[in-house]
Amino acid sequence: MSAAEVRDLQSGKKRGRPSRRGEIVAATERLVRERGASAVTTRAIAQNVPCSEGAIYVHFKDRVDLLLAVLEESLPEMLVPLHALKAKVGEGTPEENLVTAVEGLRRFQERVVVMLCSLAGEPELRDRFQSALKEHGRGPQRGVGTLAEYINAEKLLGRIGLAVDDTTAAQMLMGSTFFQVFCAGVLGDELPLDVRRMVRMVIGLGLEAV
Repeated sequence: MSAAEVRDLQSGKKRGRPSRRGEIVAATERLVRERGASAVTTRAIAQNVPCSEGAIYVHFKDRVDLLLAVLEESLPEMLVPLHALKAKVGEGTPEENLVTAVEGLRRFQERVVVMLCSLAGEPELRDRFQSALKEHGRGPQRGVGTLAEYINAEKLLGRIGLAVDDTTAAQMLMGSTFFQVFCAGVLGDELPLDVRRMVRMVIGLGLEAV
């Protein structure tokens, strides 16, 4: 069962009247990639679903609500491997565990980077989006914090060197991944990113055996 279907069941929607929420979010994500957030209107979304504009407002208050939904639908790409780190402390190798988490970060960023960058050109929408993120406790610091907690836990077990600063290491992993995705998705410049090599350097394993 999809996340949208679960939400519909929890909200008491009747069987036989399927929700269009998932289709609306998917259409919004497509249009954002093609046109940027500022050019996405409810009329364009309705034409792409297809549905009536009224059907959109059954599920979403406005464009900010829609963009947050796109972000929310993309979050599992990042959150599932990040949250899995908590159960992997002391298991496998820190290198493998972090490589899996960073690959998840990259998949998430590939889905949302164009949308996030396009918000910069629409200050009012950007400010409302930022306020909504804070209200819902979302933002990059949560991902950085999860990575840092994992690195610190492995340091305490002696599996990562004590000289590694966990917060700085987490920021480097997050920032380097975003920069590569930004260059590819926004600038059209495919910069190579060897995730394993980056992880090994960040947690102080050097380049041997790479």
